[in-house]
Amino acid sequence: MGETVLLARYDALLLDLDGTVYRGREAVPGAVAAVAAARERGTGIRFVTNNASRSPREVAEHLTELGFDAALDEVSTSAQAAATMLVDLVPEGSPVLVLGTDALAEEVRLRGFSPTREAAGAVAVVQGLSQDLGWRELAEACVAVRAGARWVACNVDATLPTERGLLPGNGALVAALRTATGVEPLVAGKPATPLLEQAAKSLGAQRPLVVGDRLDTDIAGAVNAGMDSLLVLTGVSTEAEARALPEERRPTYVAADLSVLDRLP
Repeated sequence: MGETVLLARYDALLLDLDGTVYRGREAVPGAVAAVAAARERGTGIRFVTNNASRSPREVAEHLTELGFDAALDEVSTSAQAAATMLVDLVPEGSPVLVLGTDALAEEVRLRGFSPTREAAGAVAVVQGLSQDLGWRELAEACVAVRAGARWVACNVDATLPTERGLLPGNGALVAALRTATGVEPLVAGKPATPLLEQAAKSLGAQRPLVVGDRLDTDIAGAVNAGMDSLLVLTGVSTEAEARALPEERRPTYVAADLSVLDRLP
């Protein structure tokens, strides 16, 4: 009889970060060992984050500091996904107005576009969270979007978890621009599908498992992408909340933590 542990059923893990593999500056108990065991089996690994404010290198360095030994190409961010979406929307070399950090601007540049902070000439707007974003930047984006620029949001998370509690996330600022323009953006991050689909494609994965701690982003994104999912109870959502969902929106599996990957589900 062949292997039947959960991990053996999948060729890749698409792992959320905060609340799933770490909490702030500490790894979730058992997560380092679970990821190492997956690597030993030859399972593909992608650390998939809606956070567009940090570069993939910064994310990989943070993970490595916590013991995950993450390679740069194992990180997939919503900034990368949003910049990649632009390839099918506007011509190469086009000016793209960046609402976000320098890390987001660099992803736009790497895809062959010209990042700008001004509306004049911009054919697209890409928006990710920056804690320095203000009215003037939103005003530039408003002018561009009203003039017909394509608008891509890295994610629409309404809140950002911090040590001070929940603070405004990228979705709150997207909502301001949506209200001002009457336009709905395209979205790269979870629960939209581009981020997860691009992460799976980068691995050549035929049967990926999405792992996360939030029903509204990680699990909803997996459902939308037609992928199996594992809800771990180390972050935001609870088992009771999962069971309260319609059956077709529930995670495939629910477990206390990542150690379930090497056991029977």
